[in-house]
This record gives sequence, C-alpha cells and structure tokens, in this order.
Amino acid sequence: MQLKNASILVIDDDTDVLTAVRLLLKTEAKEVITEKNPENLRWQLSKQPFDLILLDMNFTSSINTGNEGLFWLRKIREFRSEAAVIMITAYGDIDLAVRSLKEGAADFVVKPWHNEKLLAIVRDALKRKETKSPLSPSFGKDSIIGNELQGDSDVMKEIFFKIEKIAPTDANILILGENGTGKDLISKAIHQQSIRADKPFVKVDVGALTESLFESELFGHKKGAFTDAREDRIGRFEAANGGTLFLDEIGNISLQQQAKLLSVLQNRQVIRLGTNDPIPVDIRLICATNMPLTELANENRFRKDLIYRINTVEIMLPPLRKRGADILMLAKHFSRVYSSKYLKPVLEFDEKALDKLLHYHYPGNIRELQYTIERAVIMSEGSLLQSKDLIFSPIESAQVADEDPAEMKLSSVEKNTILRVIEKHNGNITKAARELGLTRTALYRRLSKYDI
Repeated sequence: MQLKNASILVIDDDTDVLTAVRLLLKTEAKEVITEKNPENLRWQLSKQPFDLILLDMNFTSSINTGNEGLFWLRKIREFRSEAAVIMITAYGDIDLAVRSLKEGAADFVVKPWHNEKLLAIVRDALKRKETKSPLSPSFGKDSIIGNELQGDSDVMKEIFFKIEKIAPTDANILILGENGTGKDLISKAIHQQSIRADKPFVKVDVGALTESLFESELFGHKKGAFTDAREDRIGRFEAANGGTLFLDEIGNISLQQQAKLLSVLQNRQVIRLGTNDPIPVDIRLICATNMPLTELANENRFRKDLIYRINTVEIMLPPLRKRGADILMLAKHFSRVYSSKYLKPVLEFDEKALDKLLHYHYPGNIRELQYTIERAVIMSEGSLLQSKDLIFSPIESAQVADEDPAEMKLSSVEKNTILRVIEKHNGNITKAARELGLTRTALYRRLSKYDI
C-alpha cells in the first residue's frame, strides 16, 4: 500500500508529538487522526479501519507499569484491527520496543526522530503489511554487520535492531559483555551507521592508561606541561571532534579519572594540560566494559552520575556459549577468512568437528573461536577440518581445570536454587531475594555470575 492512500491513527499523550506527526503526514497520507487518550482506542477503531497506527510506548495512565505501549499493542490485536503498528519510544524504552516486535509491532521509531527517517519507516511498514513480509535489520553490503559481525540468533537480531535504530541518533551508548564478545566491532558498526560515519572514529583503551597519562592522552597537552612534553599535542577528544569517541574498558578507571571525564562530558569542552583555555568538542560517545552493570553501579567503584551520562542506551552482548547455531556460522566465516589469508581452498568441517564446536563452552568467547579456527586452518593438510584439528586455547582450558570440582558442584547447587526461587515468584527479583535471604544487589551479582 502507498502512503498517499493510507489512513493513519496517531496515539500519544504529548500534544507536541501529535501536532508534529500530523503536520508531517497530512500532506503525505490520505487521512491522519490524532488521539491523546489511549483509553479511546476502541472507540477510534470502531469508527473506521486504519491502515497504520503510531503508538507511544508510555502514557501517564492508570496502568503505570512502564510498558503501557505493549499493553495497548495487545489491545489493538484484541480489537481485531489489522493495522500495522509502529511504536514510538524514547531511548530508555528501546528494550521494550524491541520486545514489541515479537508481539506483533511492525517497527518502532526513537524520539527525537528525523522526519525523513519516520516517513521511510511508515512507508516500509505499509509496504510490508501488503506483502506480509517480516521486518529484518537492513544494512548495506559494506556494513560491518553481516560481514565481520555475524549472527542469526534471536539475541543478535535484537542487538542489530537496536543498532539500526540508535546509530543515527547522538545517544551515548554503553556496551556490556565479557571479554572477546565483540564490543569493539559493535562500536564500529554504530559509528558506520551514524550520521558521523565520514568523521573520525577514535578508540582509547582507558583502562590501560596510568593516572599520569590519562589527562594527556584524552585532553592533550601544551609543550613543556610536563617533563616529556616536547611539543603541543591534541588529545583523543579533539582527534574525534565531529565523530565518535570509543572508550574501551571504562569500568577500570579510577574515581579521580572518572571525575575528570565527567567534567569534560558535562561541559563539552577540554582543557589541555599546561593551559587554561577551554576547547569545545563535539563527539558521540560510546563506552564499553566487561564489568556487570550491577557491579559498575557500586558507588565505591564508579560514580553513578557518570553512569547516567554514558548510558543513555545500553547494549548487552551475550557470551558465545549462549548464541547457539551462531557458533557454527562464525566458525565457517573464520574458515573462509583464514583459508583465503593462507592461500588454501575453503576448508569445510566434518560432522564431529561441528558437534565439538557446538558443545564447547568458549570461556574466551568469539576471540577464542577465531584463534582456534585460524590455528586449525594453518595446520590442516586436507580439505576437511576434523574434530582432532580443533584444539581450544590451553590458557582457557587451564583456567577451567584449575577450578575445584567441589566448588563447581556447590556453584551448580546455588545456581539451580536461584533459578527455582525466581521461577516460583514469576521473575519478581525483590520477592526472590527476600526468600533467599539476599539483598537485590547481591542477587543481581549472582545472576550475572551464573549468566542467568
């Protein structure tokens, strides 16, 4: 269906949003009806059929659960409307918006939006409604996603949807995940899909910077500012001006470094060491850490005001062991990459090798899989990789072997107990923590420890 023939209903309790959408769509669509109160949804749908509904995720209503949008999405289906539904969401509700796709929403748009982007989403939703084709993340042929960053599991599809929606914004992003899960690639993919793609992408491993180097590296220095400052030098913030600054291992910096970083982020300007002159900077900030968010929220280790500043949107990368068939997809990808690199025909895997890959626990995540496949390709003499060719990292294996079997058994008992209690209380963490005799924070730490 074409937009010019469409009847559209917009439901939002913000009159400014209703006015903006109506003005944008009234010359594009056949009809645009606005509604401030979602309680009137049934009445609106009884008056006439709509081709598309734009539905806000949050209303100041009696439901007041933080996911009103999902409630009204279900109601639309109960009212037997066949309209395509596009959720309107803020940064904080992106996880709920992604979940709405599983519950039947056609797409979602993040506030504030660019008008052309919203029009493209509306047109695409109407087209897919007519052809009954599913929504899938769309990235160009040269995109990191689909080339270097691969995955077909539900959890990775959700991450790709998130990237597609948040990349064009200037929202600060915090990427969480174990070492080796691909945080670096995610940050590059976000930059590549952003409006800053043609500007610099600057990465800094801030966790590796000493106290003495932290300010100089990030903010720059004037000649003579300290003993080895033999010339003026711009810092990484200035180098990334107009583009994206990626601060890796943000969880490892000291409270003193955090205070200095917070000041720059609040004021959007840096002062080079040895000067008093503020220099304005315009950067999109992406941070990453392997530290669980619950541990990061401990104010003895990390300032909460800095967490809020860097964490407009968070992306949680799953460990490889939780990605199912993605393991085989990645293994075959690395086989192609390294077969080409070492001038060999593309090596396939026999059934036992595939089974071994699928059932290994990957403490080193994607990085460990990558090195395992590279080593197998280098050492291979035939055209088929067998189970015996796959030798996983002795470093990671040694760590597993060093664990006390009794300790591992005790951990298993604790994990199963936690799972049972949480299931008993239907996922209510407060009630589960109370029964287990733990604080909510302590329970969250255990959930993170056992990857629950």
